[in-house]
Amino acid sequence: KSKEAEIKRINKELANIRSKFKGDKALDGYSKKKYVCKLLFIFLLGHDIDFGHMEAVNLLSSNRYTEKQIGYLFISVLVNSNSELIRLINNAIKNDLASRNPTFMGLALHCIASVGSREMAEAFAGEIPKVLVAGDTMDSVKQSAALCLLRLYRTSPDLVPMGDWTSRVVHLLNDQHLGVVTAATSLITTLAQKNPEEFKTSVSLAVSRLSRIVTSASTDLQDYTYYFVPAPWLSVKLLRLLQCYPPPEDPAVRGRLTECLETILNKAQEPPKSKKVQHSNAKNAVLFEAISLIIHHDSEPNLLVRACNQLGQFLQHRETNLRYLALESMCTLASSEFSHEAVKTHIETVINALKTERDVSVRQRAVDLLYAMCDRSNAPQIVAEMLSYLETADYSIREEIVLKVAILAEKYAVDYTWYVDTILNLIRIAGDYVSEEVWYRVIQIVINRDDVQGYAAKTVFEALQAPACHENLVKVGGYILGEFGNLIAGDPRSSPLIQFHLLHSKFHLCSVPTRALLLSTYIKFVNLFPEVKPTIQDVLRSDSQLRNADVELQQRAVEYLRLSTVASTDILATVLEEMPPFPERESSILAKLKKKKGPGTVTDLEDTKRDRSVDVNGGPEPAPASTSAVSTPSPSADLLGLGAAPTAPAGPPPSSGGSGLLVDVFSDSASVVAPLAPGSEDNFARFVCKNNGVLFENQLLQIGLKSEFRQNLGRMFIFYGNKTSTQFLNFTPTLICSDDLQPNLNLQTKPVDPTVEGGAQVQQVVNIECVSDFAEAPVLNIQFRYGGTFQNVSVQLPITLNKFFQPTEMASQDFFQRWKQLSNPQQEVQNIFKAKHPMDTEVTKAKIIGFGSALLEEVDPNPANFVGAGIIHTKTTQIGCLLRLEPNLQAQMYRLTLRTSKEAVSQRLCELLSAQF
Repeated sequence: KSKEAEIKRINKELANIRSKFKGDKALDGYSKKKYVCKLLFIFLLGHDIDFGHMEAVNLLSSNRYTEKQIGYLFISVLVNSNSELIRLINNAIKNDLASRNPTFMGLALHCIASVGSREMAEAFAGEIPKVLVAGDTMDSVKQSAALCLLRLYRTSPDLVPMGDWTSRVVHLLNDQHLGVVTAATSLITTLAQKNPEEFKTSVSLAVSRLSRIVTSASTDLQDYTYYFVPAPWLSVKLLRLLQCYPPPEDPAVRGRLTECLETILNKAQEPPKSKKVQHSNAKNAVLFEAISLIIHHDSEPNLLVRACNQLGQFLQHRETNLRYLALESMCTLASSEFSHEAVKTHIETVINALKTERDVSVRQRAVDLLYAMCDRSNAPQIVAEMLSYLETADYSIREEIVLKVAILAEKYAVDYTWYVDTILNLIRIAGDYVSEEVWYRVIQIVINRDDVQGYAAKTVFEALQAPACHENLVKVGGYILGEFGNLIAGDPRSSPLIQFHLLHSKFHLCSVPTRALLLSTYIKFVNLFPEVKPTIQDVLRSDSQLRNADVELQQRAVEYLRLSTVASTDILATVLEEMPPFPERESSILAKLKKKKGPGTVTDLEDTKRDRSVDVNGGPEPAPASTSAVSTPSPSADLLGLGAAPTAPAGPPPSSGGSGLLVDVFSDSASVVAPLAPGSEDNFARFVCKNNGVLFENQLLQIGLKSEFRQNLGRMFIFYGNKTSTQFLNFTPTLICSDDLQPNLNLQTKPVDPTVEGGAQVQQVVNIECVSDFAEAPVLNIQFRYGGTFQNVSVQLPITLNKFFQPTEMASQDFFQRWKQLSNPQQEVQNIFKAKHPMDTEVTKAKIIGFGSALLEEVDPNPANFVGAGIIHTKTTQIGCLLRLEPNLQAQMYRLTLRTSKEAVSQRLCELLSAQF
């Protein structure tokens, strides 16, 4: 039938159900269940339901299973946590939990878990553990209680109290019913990740239970045997639980665990008992989890080598997923000193997979494994294979391969001529994917090592003679020839004039930053080779340079020409002398790879490689090209612009997870950031209670904001206005988060156009995610050039904790009941302060509403007081908040009281709100 006919039929049925519910004749339980069930079906068809909720709640009090089931089902799907009926629902659930009827208790627990709201957690988080550990609770109810408590802990971990029940729940691992053990293991694993000491006793019990499962025949556990594999899901969960802890200290427990793992590895070698895929999937699931535990413990050389050999068999398996998982697990095994050599024996198989594998994700894992197994003995072979593969590699992984080749070439280079050849070859093959960090690093190492400078100059000179050169090669060539071109000038084939003409032939094909670098090379040539000075002066004097539309190029041409004309030979030699060695600083290429792959992926691997992780070169890297021209001559003037500290483009701040051996020198902390602009703190305070307006303004620049927030997400539009008639060049806004702020606040954005025309405005969108509560605010740093002058402005970005407030309406009784619940001293923060602004009632109301909380009328017995309520939403939790503002007009003072379930949140909100009055 048509959609219109369906809507007509549904409307008719809704009218009939409404009349039945409102009729004088009381409906019996069956009829009520039937009509509630129809409403539920209509809702599932996609139509709105705005009545019937009370009838569903009434069904909860029925003693019939089917009626109670429909009532709970309706509530789980259609009733939200803010409903006025939630108290009636909670009472019905409490009655069912207290009834000791296992069927009714199961329905109640399922409902709690399905809704899983913070209100449910507040009401039942203390009750469910009692049900779980009670001696007379039936097995099916224990299962439901464990999974229900797990659901509440995941949504509201702060509301699940740790107590005596924690030691008793561990003993559920010994329960005779494997369903209870499976549910309890899931719960304990999650709880142990946050509170490992509380559940330390679970290790021996988990090993004991695992041993019984592993050594049992498939017929022993008939109800829990899946395709001849005894209890595979429980085995996986127990192995995952053991990964929360180090190897057991008790020799008996440790020996028993080792036996279990050996048995699992032995069973993997046995012929399959079934040809069905379900059998192999279950068997391999247990095997891979066991290997993960072996890798996690990293203490049994025999097991690690056996695991490696087992994974090696999977590398040529016909199943793609198995090959992928084997490569992924071997990447981690390669970081262990016990199994690294065993992993290396599979190098030919991995290289073959790189060449023949159809699935790009498997090829990427093969690249990761080659990178992980690389050491000084096989580095030339692995780097050569990666370079060979790079020519046909998928575009999505080329940049990552380039970074890995650059890291390996530097790390294991004994002969630095090989390193230079490798990087130049890298630029030739995949120049578009060679990031600035890579060619900066080449220049650093060449400058810091005298023995390779002549070879590097000769090699780049020969590479530049190709008809088509990538721009990155021109940059490297320009820098190296500008510094060390004199080392090859004695050969007639690479005379100074030939070097100059070779570089200048590429000049017109390059971008503005590269041209600027080449101009700096030319002025270096004036110092190195006086015979080419007239030729270079002619180039600098040409209209294409002196009247260049780009201010940077024009300024360099003018200043360099003047410098070459006016300065004496001694001054010229001092200003343009060879670059000194770069200061010791760790490689930034690995830092970039860490950002790309995510925290813990690269640095942790390097951390565990122990002796192999030492940077054999120890060379620092140059920083990105500066756009400033020569203005203050100094003995070490960096005219090629590689000495300035870099500025990361505006975007998500790098994660601080894991402390790697290599410092992330391209993170925001390395940027030259101006102090906060005068007056910016006052502007920041004004944005605490509003989302739109002008954040900063001076004679050149205006920064406007427009923001919107919902729950733990937000979006901010930043408008940069050029108030002058001259364009801004190299306009770079950067979002900077401190180390404390980074884990708690995710900011994502894209770079803006680096040129802002006079009188124009550009927009930047920032996507915001609040992961956890925070106290600091990010800094917005803007750097640009105006008329040749470098400008650097920093302001605090008004992203504060209260922006993630969701107002909550409450009746007076509910408010004070919740107020009493939050009565612990650490949950309350109070501030008495002098009013800084006129004490206007309407303004105060507007500020409280703007702060994000709901303004509750007629709640406080004193009508002059202001009362608010709301919930701070973060990705990890929700934090309820109550506030009370008591003005004293005679004394011109306020008393602000804030109560939340977290002391740091109360403190921060109190600071922010106190500053508003």
